[in-house]
Amino acid sequence: EQYDALFLGMGTYTYMRGNFPGENLPGVYEALPYLIGNVNHNLGFEQDSEAYINLKGKRVVVLGGGDTAMDCVRTAIRQGAASVTCVYRRNQENMPGSQREVKHAMNEGVNFEFNAQPTRLIHEDRKLAGLEIVKTRLVASGDGRARPQAIEGSEVLTEYAKYLLIHLGSERVIPASALIFAFGYRASPPQWLETIGVETDEAGLVSMPERLPGQTSNPVIFAAGDMVRGSDLVVTAIADAR
Repeated sequence: EQYDALFLGMGTYTYMRGNFPGENLPGVYEALPYLIGNVNHNLGFEQDSEAYINLKGKRVVVLGGGDTAMDCVRTAIRQGAASVTCVYRRNQENMPGSQREVKHAMNEGVNFEFNAQPTRLIHEDRKLAGLEIVKTRLVASGDGRARPQAIEGSEVLTEYAKYLLIHLGSERVIPASALIFAFGYRASPPQWLETIGVETDEAGLVSMPERLPGQTSNPVIFAAGDMVRGSDLVVTAIADAR
């Protein structure tokens, strides 16, 4: 009632998880809180003691292939982790993040497990002990981007085999005492968008009809950034807004 237009730039904040049993047990973290806690610690900002996650001496596994995953693996390396492994279900050429960041991570000592899909978290006495993976191959899909397909028979079959593989360092069970989910984020549309005439698609992203740049289905409300295009970089959000 007081303004001619309203602009929304509310981002995407719904974490993507693996929905594995044991995700809520100690040693399993989400990327954004981990990174924010580390930055606040390094800058000396006041925060709860539990907000800073120090992975020094840990065997760290990061799930994901984007820039957030690269931030996590490089942060863990600099914290003094005993080992850091990035698990990604496609090959290096199909990673969504910057290849420059990937190369920097490799130079800093990060291990990469490409064409690998997580299947199960392994715990011993409620403590994270490892990650079970299955190898994948890329197959053509209708949307133009190759999708990963699990290779039958490449998973571990028995509990005894899992125990042996953890202690023998097999590629099918990766030893881990800390794991970070860096799968990305989905749209987080507030329920009141619908009440003010702003339409969203099936993924929860703001729909953009053919109108003025950034104009939503409500002609006096505009939007840009991740809540329109999906999870992306800060610079793309700024460019969209401009």
